[in-house]
Amino acid sequence: MVEDDVKMAELLRRGLVGLGHTVEVALDGIKALDKAANLPFDTVLLDIMLPGVDGVYVARRLRAAGIRVPILMLTARDSVPDIVRGLDVGADDYLTKPFSFEVLAARLRVIARRMDTDSKGLLQVADLTFEH
Repeated sequence: MVEDDVKMAELLRRGLVGLGHTVEVALDGIKALDKAANLPFDTVLLDIMLPGVDGVYVARRLRAAGIRVPILMLTARDSVPDIVRGLDVGADDYLTKPFSFEVLAARLRVIARRMDTDSKGLLQVADLTFEH
């Protein structure tokens, strides 16, 4: 999770841990890029308005680096151009603040289902792929 508001980050972290998720928190975009390059993640929750580099830059850099992890943007930016820009730079979903924690949890379940569906039937080792 990339969220610069420490209180919000802690509330979300506790709620997500309560649902069985393991959560790493980055408070700015540079730390987020470093963590994403060095640790495997199932999903990235990404705020747009961050100190240093913003979430749009982070999403763009992750995609340019070939990191295909699903990105769910959580942001107060709610205009249509902001939403379209977030999705166009690589976010898989976009949720505006304030939001219901139940809706966030449901969207994470959708991402998990999509990942399960995408990986079924294929076994990949290095550059060799088996369909089973």
